[in-house]
Amino acid sequence: MRKTVVFVAAAVIGATTLTGSAMAQSTGAAPSTSPAPKTAAGMVQLNVNTAINQSLVDKYVRDAPNVALAKCEGPSPAFSSPALTFTNYTPGPFMGADANISADAELKPGTPAGTYPLTVTCGGQTYTTQFTVPASQVAKVPSGAAKAGDGSMAG
Repeated sequence: MRKTVVFVAAAVIGATTLTGSAMAQSTGAAPSTSPAPKTAAGMVQLNVNTAINQSLVDKYVRDAPNVALAKCEGPSPAFSSPALTFTNYTPGPFMGADANISADAELKPGTPAGTYPLTVTCGGQTYTTQFTVPASQVAKVPSGAAKAGDGSMAG
């Protein structure tokens, strides 16, 4: 009987060891010791949405200040666009945008309505987006047109 108990105990221990290692293999791969590939987190956009206006991102707003914003790492960030000029580079962070650099953006004279690229380059990385320029409003009021609000229509 003693031999049987020892044999059963050995069989149980052996089966448990085999089952345990099989379970360890079936529960998933061992964690990798190599680091995960680092993705370059960057972006560029024109303007930031506000609580009142949720449609400002990547749209040029005529007769209002416009700001190019970017998130990128590296020295000497530079914005570029065929439709805009940039001044007053300012480091961030900024409220409403995950950005670390901004610049005032001014529409180049004579730029027609359309879609244009906006690019930022820094540290050897380049990020691009598209923004729209709306058609300009009538610059001159036609002669004889009603002047709303001046009382000329009152009767």
